[in-house]
Amino acid sequence: MDAHLVSFTTISGRDTSRIWKDLKTCQTHTILELDAEEEPDIIIKMGKRRAQITGRLPRIGIVGAGLAGLRCADVLLQHNFEVTLIEGRNRLGGRVHQIPLIAGHLVDAGPNWIHGTNDNPIMELAKKTNTSTGSWTEKLLIVDGTGKAISPSDAALYSGLMWDIIGTAFTHSNKNCADIDPNESLYDYFSRELTKTIPETLPDYREKREIVYQLAESWGAYVGNHVFSQSLKFFWLEECIDGENLFVSNTYEKILEAIAKPAIERAKVRYGAVVNKVRCCDDENRSSLKIHTEGGETMEFDEVVFTAPLGWLKQHPGAFDPPLPTRLAQAIENIGYGCLEKVYISFPVAFWKSTQTSDGVEGFVQYLSPGYASDTNPHRWHQELVDLASFGPSDSHPTLLFYMFGEQSKFLTEEVAKLPSKEKKAAFLYEWFRPYYSRLPHYDGGSRDCQPVACFATEWLNDDLAGNGSYSNFQTGLQEGDKDIETMREGVPDRGLWLAGEHTAPFVALGTVTGAYWSGESVGKRIVQAYGKGKGGVSVAG
Repeated sequence: MDAHLVSFTTISGRDTSRIWKDLKTCQTHTILELDAEEEPDIIIKMGKRRAQITGRLPRIGIVGAGLAGLRCADVLLQHNFEVTLIEGRNRLGGRVHQIPLIAGHLVDAGPNWIHGTNDNPIMELAKKTNTSTGSWTEKLLIVDGTGKAISPSDAALYSGLMWDIIGTAFTHSNKNCADIDPNESLYDYFSRELTKTIPETLPDYREKREIVYQLAESWGAYVGNHVFSQSLKFFWLEECIDGENLFVSNTYEKILEAIAKPAIERAKVRYGAVVNKVRCCDDENRSSLKIHTEGGETMEFDEVVFTAPLGWLKQHPGAFDPPLPTRLAQAIENIGYGCLEKVYISFPVAFWKSTQTSDGVEGFVQYLSPGYASDTNPHRWHQELVDLASFGPSDSHPTLLFYMFGEQSKFLTEEVAKLPSKEKKAAFLYEWFRPYYSRLPHYDGGSRDCQPVACFATEWLNDDLAGNGSYSNFQTGLQEGDKDIETMREGVPDRGLWLAGEHTAPFVALGTVTGAYWSGESVGKRIVQAYGKGKGGVSVAG
């Protein structure tokens, strides 16, 4: 993870950019785009079924009370639909969730960032709720494989080279998507470009290339999978909204409260109800949809909005009766699902900061292929941490946040889950990460100020309701990534089944909080339109 911008399309280039064309389409249409001449059967089915709803409000069931479900509920409630949220957990928010770490401070178990600040509704909500955000200077500490810190000037140089190649990869992918081999990875492209950027004629070119190669591994913390498996063909789908990338320094708590407020006040919410089957409208004899839960309960609705994570959809293809259309089922299978995890470790004081010298840490630290922790990290997994002690006085706390992905995420999550007590889990994590925090400035192993006092490790890989992972991404071998997203985004409206979540978002917001929010909003508007409450919908008698 990095505060570096991941928006590379210039304003003048947006007219030809796939990702910006898609955003414009999503923002200017409510997307019930059914042509009566081309799709007469669908129009007739929708009209007949919805025309049976008389003398009452249409009943909408929303499976999942994360940000997509909550935003969808808000839109529908504004248009007087009867809304029920069916949530498997005992709380709202889904992945957006906070836990107490040290006295007076919460931390986010889920997203930490607002990706892009320009025309971003989550940024607007942050401002309205007085949610603090933060960023860091360009200063980056890089520790090489021997444990030695690279000079600040070289760190800036190598990081700049890496991000320059990432930028050209976005441009190349956007321009040449149709011609790129599906099996070509971002790393393949990176390797070709790096040999041009650092030619053999430069002194120590091998060592310099190796450092930039290792820095490229940090891309995994963006998407939850390794750079080796990142699709180059669909790399353009990873571009984000322009503007800054900001860390939400006092958590998403108040933003979540604002988004959830309409649902709490006006919708029905069923907590602890895990859905295991949705029986959809497949013919004219079934006028409503039925939702079945693991607890044996059955609920009936006129429409169902399914906001379960992509990982859940992948693992439960049999949850829908009749089965999902072949193209939709294939789209769900095609798109990748990441495994990003985090570990927070707190100390009595932020020993790595100093008011006396200029060698303190502020922001990010990258540990490249560490060879000094062979007992615990024989694979030399790259490590990345973020300093949380550099914000304003009310938000800063002496905590380091480590991001992990891929095999390291799987290993640590499995190992921590085996331990029988909170104390043993903490001891394991303190020891596992000691080789890294002990290399920060001013560390003294004999000082109590340098001994951890609290920690928290996420375990989304063990969370069935989270789909045992993090969020969507695009892996090598993918043939039609953009069409797959559009297919999931469309859902099955003629059966009364709609999909929402970060995996159905506008391309520019896939995998983000903003994407989840926008996806729920879009489905809400489409349902409003379908019931004749918006332009082009099917009229329903009241």
